[in-house]
Amino acid sequence: MNFKLTSLNGLRLFVTGLFLGSALLAQETAPAATAAPTPGIKTLAIAKVKATPAILANAAGASRKNSIDRMTQALDGQLISAVQQTRKFTVLARSDADSLVEEGAATGKAFSFGDADYLLVITVDDFQDFIQTAEFKALGKTATKRVIRFSAVGKIYETKTNKLLETANFQEQNLDTEELLANSASTGGELSDALLLSLTRRMSEQVSQRVADVIYPAKIMAKTGKVVTINRGDGTGIATGQLWEVFALGEELIDPDTHVSLGREEMSVGKVRITRVTPKTAQGEVNGEDLGIDKGAIVRRVVQ
Repeated sequence: MNFKLTSLNGLRLFVTGLFLGSALLAQETAPAATAAPTPGIKTLAIAKVKATPAILANAAGASRKNSIDRMTQALDGQLISAVQQTRKFTVLARSDADSLVEEGAATGKAFSFGDADYLLVITVDDFQDFIQTAEFKALGKTATKRVIRFSAVGKIYETKTNKLLETANFQEQNLDTEELLANSASTGGELSDALLLSLTRRMSEQVSQRVADVIYPAKIMAKTGKVVTINRGDGTGIATGQLWEVFALGEELIDPDTHVSLGREEMSVGKVRITRVTPKTAQGEVNGEDLGIDKGAIVRRVVQ
């Protein structure tokens, strides 16, 4: 009798050990759970601004070629500054690679840009620089001014997949700025640095705001009564007096044809008027009806 009990207990111990061993083996061989994405600032690489080959080919004469070079170089520097001022990205300025490589060689350290989450590519696809003369016959006078107009295509790529996320066209022209020239040839000539910087700065601000809105849409961070705080600050295009529309996020939208996510449904729930801008945030007051303005809602500027 004792022998049978001992045998039965041994069998139970053997089976229990077998199950425990199987469980441990399963834990060792099971694939690790996918880690959640790490929150934080994304890294944006900015490619060197270039003009299309067609524009360069049509740049007859050294003076016009010099104007194009100065414009693209100015746009490159202004763009890096404008994106940095959004305070939304760690910026990798690819156009500064030569300087950084040289510094690395001087200090004996190998230089590496590292990986980027996104790549911004700007290509200038149109450039006009000409003299415009207006005659005032009644006064017996003429006025001459230089007209500068250029446009560019901006593209945002997700570097891990090489997927094109967004593309947009940008254009600038000195419509409200006259540069009078007392002694100038009929076409071409030197480009004013002041006018050049003004135009490239405006385009850079447009591009940086578009990039920030695509990757990090402006959102309401807090709401107290009728006052909301938005995660946009100085240098991002937001200013007092502007009207911004508020959108509450709904369910995810799936394209029935491609079965690809098109983002989440957006429902307009009101508007806010910007009353204060700080270096990192802005505050606004509910303007009109409030249909559910709350923390986490997306805001977009109303172009008037």
